[in-house]
Amino acid sequence: MSPTTVLLSADHAGCERAAEILRAGGLVAFPTETVYGLGADATSDLAVARIFAAKDRPRFNPLIAHVADAATAARFVSWPHVAEVLSGAFWPGPLTLVLPLRAGAGISALVTAGLPSLAVRAPSHPVAQAILAAFGGRWRRPRPTSRAGSARPRRRMCKRGSRTGSRPSSMVAPAGWGSNRRSWI
Repeated sequence: MSPTTVLLSADHAGCERAAEILRAGGLVAFPTETVYGLGADATSDLAVARIFAAKDRPRFNPLIAHVADAATAARFVSWPHVAEVLSGAFWPGPLTLVLPLRAGAGISALVTAGLPSLAVRAPSHPVAQAILAAFGGRWRRPRPTSRAGSARPRRRMCKRGSRTGSRPSSMVAPAGWGSNRRSWI
């Protein structure tokens, strides 16, 4: 059975529901300050594999792990002084740090593409932060392309009829957004 796509409101209830979907291994499309991302539990091989399938993304292409803050990031990666300085100056925001993965961090090897490093970022968008807080502070999303190597807009990943048949299980959008929802769902 194919997953169901639902549009959630960007309020407390919608963010809590998005976190439930993530905990259950589902995918959630969410806004950041730069693009919409497709998120999954970074500790679940199955959930992360769903992102690769939904985006037809090659597994050698690592993903970005979104975290609520520097303290959360430091649980998953080695955290040198320079990371503290940079995150203090630019987080939350569109800065991604690529740092050595901590042994036993529990991050799916699919996220790192088997590499010894992890890209971490703390988004500043209030909806992304609310979902991270409700979920527990860790998840991942791919870089902003709709399919591997494509420059198409990110909304492409939310349209029905992908080649793999996979779709995000939910999308969180700000109130009043989506006058043209048919292009998204």
